[in-house]
Amino acid sequence: MAKKNIVLVKLVSTAGTGYFYVRGKNPKNMGTKKLEFRKYDPVARQHVNFVEKKLSS
Repeated sequence: MAKKNIVLVKLVSTAGTGYFYVRGKNPKNMGTKKLEFRKYDPVARQHVNFVEKKLSS
């Protein structure tokens, strides 16, 4: 049976609120690029950049 390609990563708010999203990433397609998204931070109540950090188990 094939191994799953998806790795879970944490997207942490750059606003410094501590809010984060968890998202899957396929490293075979993405390579070593870090994910960065502009998403809504409900603590800061505005859209901010979220950057990828390692999801600690």
